[in-house]
Amino acid sequence: MKEKRTFKMTLKEAIILIIMAIALISLTTATIMIATKNKKIIKEESQPSNEIKTENSKIDDWEFKGANSSEYQSRIFSAINKSMVGIQESATDSAIGFSTGGAKDVENFRENIKNGYFPISTDITYNGIFYDYSFDTGNKQNSDDLFSPTYSTAISKDPISGNNEYYMTVGLNSNIKESDFKRKKLNLVVVLDISGSMNSGFNTYYYDANSDEESAKSKMKIARESVNILIDQLNDEDRFGMILFDDVAYLGKPLSLMKDTDIDAIKNHILEIEAYGGTNFESGYTKATELYSEYLNVDSNEYENRIIVITDAMPNIGDTTEYGLLSYVNKNSENGIYTTFIGVGVDFNTQLIERISNTKGANYYSVHSSDDFKKRMGEQFEYMVTPLVFDLELKMKSEDFEIISVYGSDTVNKETGDIVKINTLFPSKTNTSGEVKGGIVLLKIKKKNENASGDIELDVLYKDREGKEYNNTQTVKISKNEEYYENTGIRKAIVLTRYVNAIKNWILYERSGTERFVISEQTGIFDCNLKEEDIYIILGEHERTSVELNVSYRYKNIFDKIKEYIIEENKSISDSILNQEVDILEKLINK
Repeated sequence: MKEKRTFKMTLKEAIILIIMAIALISLTTATIMIATKNKKIIKEESQPSNEIKTENSKIDDWEFKGANSSEYQSRIFSAINKSMVGIQESATDSAIGFSTGGAKDVENFRENIKNGYFPISTDITYNGIFYDYSFDTGNKQNSDDLFSPTYSTAISKDPISGNNEYYMTVGLNSNIKESDFKRKKLNLVVVLDISGSMNSGFNTYYYDANSDEESAKSKMKIARESVNILIDQLNDEDRFGMILFDDVAYLGKPLSLMKDTDIDAIKNHILEIEAYGGTNFESGYTKATELYSEYLNVDSNEYENRIIVITDAMPNIGDTTEYGLLSYVNKNSENGIYTTFIGVGVDFNTQLIERISNTKGANYYSVHSSDDFKKRMGEQFEYMVTPLVFDLELKMKSEDFEIISVYGSDTVNKETGDIVKINTLFPSKTNTSGEVKGGIVLLKIKKKNENASGDIELDVLYKDREGKEYNNTQTVKISKNEEYYENTGIRKAIVLTRYVNAIKNWILYERSGTERFVISEQTGIFDCNLKEEDIYIILGEHERTSVELNVSYRYKNIFDKIKEYIIEENKSISDSILNQEVDILEKLINK
């Protein structure tokens, strides 16, 4: 009995202890819930309603509501109806060089040819094609100068006329080692075109009557992916913001530090963006500029300001004139906000962008696949956003020679006679042979008199990013009278320039029917003399419809000669990349 009574008391005590424990747990849980609720209320009252704090304390500050916005829905309905940071991991001890601003490729030209469309003359540019190649700049000595030009000369026979022509290259060298190269932190705003034309197929023309707007490979899809690739290039101390525009502009994301931003959430929002409406470039660009209001005069020695516009460049609302748009880009440049244009689609308007991107600190690229863009940005992003030399002016003093043409400059209105101007030099990689990617500007010169043979004095003035001025003076002598090339760099530049001139004149001849664009044995390969009335424009000022690729018998004969010329020259140049130009010529010959 005693043992049994002891057992009952133990059970009773256990029941009491369980009841007390449950009561204690309930009280503790209630206390935690009240504290959590109060803490949440404090948080919600202390942060903006549009910002969402995630578990890792990063902010999703995306503001564009897209299809959930009543305003957006109504508009859709209407539309249907040396001080810098971040050393590159792949850095080596090789020196880097420079390339000019403006066009950084000619992929729009290549893609039009590939897809059987007729390009326009601005689809292919000298500085754009130069950036596809690396050049021996003739650099023979080390220099302590930020920019250290070298000069190479050549006398070259025109492959059509057989006449001798005189050339000189300006080698764009620097004293910067790749291992020492750093970029500044960035205040970066991406401006994304979400107008209806961005919904068209990547390899089709939006303004064609049979445009396929349901294409899986739309310009919008590639543009969204490109933005996310750009985001991957940014560091914790960089700031990132985003503007979207169609008929009007929308704030996608305010400019804020990457380390405080929920990047995965922002990327997901970007992938949900859809395209509708008109194209008000002015509105989008102006709104992007407004995001810099509190950063223009803050940390200017530490931060670089850049707007990257991703567009097919077919504005039809707002100020659509190239001079009006140019004024906005120019004004920003003067205030230290530089611009990059990234063009998407075969109908990308290079004519408009070529002009407005030839501003100080500006450049432009073409996008034709997200994989290609990812590779390009991984290798080139640091260089794309880091202009180092500004307002470069080359003065040529000679009693015997004068400049008649400049190829590869980013300045639209090129001077002739004795002055060459270049707005911007960007850093550029060198290959294992020391050749610089896009690292030359080619000058075509002529004798002032038949017996000319003498010294040429070349004086270069330029500014660095802080506005400090420098100058460099050298003397070059041309004493030969027969064909020669000082190095393969100038030889390659001459080949590419003649190729571009032939292509431009072909385009203008086929589009205008004007006889003065026909190359012959009497004329040789001449610079195309483009006038506004020579361009056959269909629809609006900046809107393109496709024209089927066509080559007249005259130019098939010319292209055949130029193809053989490139093949023969490449025996001395030894650059396999030149085969891509041979392939294009063969396609045109066999059209």
